[in-house]
Amino acid sequence: MKIIAVGRNYTEHAAELNNPVPETPVIFMKPDTAVLKDNKPFYHPDFSNEIHYEIELVLKISREGKYISEKFAGNYFEEIGLGIDFTARDIQRKNKEKGLPWELAKAFDNAAPVSPFLPKSGFENIYDLNFRLEVNGHKVQQGNSKDMIFPFEKLIAFISQYITLKKGDLIFTGTPGGVGKVNIGDHLAGFLDEEKLLDFYIK
Repeated sequence: MKIIAVGRNYTEHAAELNNPVPETPVIFMKPDTAVLKDNKPFYHPDFSNEIHYEIELVLKISREGKYISEKFAGNYFEEIGLGIDFTARDIQRKNKEKGLPWELAKAFDNAAPVSPFLPKSGFENIYDLNFRLEVNGHKVQQGNSKDMIFPFEKLIAFISQYITLKKGDLIFTGTPGGVGKVNIGDHLAGFLDEEKLLDFYIK
């Protein structure tokens, strides 16, 4: 299982980090050791003073595919969930300034909390999915799948031109605006439509 993540897939988030809106998807990866399941607590690492939350819709790939056509890409996922793309923003900032890769800022242990997954057939319209993140009971991020720069099928088709997708792979589809710093003791809750799927603490 691998995690393929998408950066800058919402205009507001690109703007808040002073990044240009991309013409093609920005792709990076996280190892399987980044996955944090079952709403277990996230332990704040010592190597960063600025861990940011980024809530995202996550697709679970249901079959192997390579060079997938965009018109058939919807056949390659059956479930949708939520994830947090934890980012060591201070490390990322330094690496970007030096033109270095992002891995140390994105791929560290437990940097990808993942919710249970729901069948996409249970949603009225997966292209109009509301999701949000609350920290300590206050809404900090609100997104909708219709606002993606690159929608689900375009992402799957693009990624599969370079990387073979296998059953169980996860695609983090990008975060909306409103990212911010977490602190020890914070309570994070993520909602897909009105169903709470993420519910854990920072320790």
